[in-house]
Amino acid sequence: MGILDNKIALVTGGGSGLGRAIVQRFVADGARVGVLELSSGRADELERAFDKEQVCVTVGDVTSPADNQRAVADVMASFGRLDVFVGNAGIYDNRATLAQLPLDKLGFAFDELFGVNVKGYMLGARAALDALRKTRGTILFTASISSYAPGFGGALYITAKHAVAGLTKQLALELAPEICVNAIAPGYIPTQLAGLKALGQGRSTSGPSKERLPLGHVPSPDDYAPFYALLASDQGRVASGAVFPLDHGLAVAGPSFRGWEQFGRAPTT
Repeated sequence: MGILDNKIALVTGGGSGLGRAIVQRFVADGARVGVLELSSGRADELERAFDKEQVCVTVGDVTSPADNQRAVADVMASFGRLDVFVGNAGIYDNRATLAQLPLDKLGFAFDELFGVNVKGYMLGARAALDALRKTRGTILFTASISSYAPGFGGALYITAKHAVAGLTKQLALELAPEICVNAIAPGYIPTQLAGLKALGQGRSTSGPSKERLPLGHVPSPDDYAPFYALLASDQGRVASGAVFPLDHGLAVAGPSFRGWEQFGRAPTT
């Protein structure tokens, strides 16, 4: 038996990267999963990879109230209820500093990033709210090391991820005792995040080497997914209002960490 047996979840941005790993883990642990995915190509791939009894996919935009409502409705029609909402879809600012943001584009870039990374979470949670109240369910958000530490993103991304931490705590207060609300804050994830169209940015694929990470290895999306499963399970109901740092020591070391050689030693492996 899996820790998510008989659970029904909805994951945004579940077609690639961390979101795809969450979907795979949830299914492996016994859940049935709905996915709200922007890319029709990734949606088609999900439908090929999983049985329709396991996964239902809605093609839509997390910034659209109607698309969020449609995703919840699709889950209800396919599986009958909703136990877990995972707000995960996100974009990145490629570490653009405030000085690098053209004044005439700043407002558009702000709206674009906050639209996905903050408003998208709020819209999804609101669309799922009535269904989650009926099941005394769980809301999980993908936060980031950037939710509590500077230097790992640009001004827009850092501010948005701090907002996710605040949203997590506020919703945990508002929705108790029926619904638990928590966030998971990964450090580096070797996956592509879309940049800002308003700034003409492409996807971000760069990141630290294992020598730049205090634990000495680069985690994969699959390394983070079990923590989502735990918090989505009944075993996770001891927590609410928490932002769990899974940053392999980066916040302790800081963005200036250049490897253990600066301390005169190599990491223990």
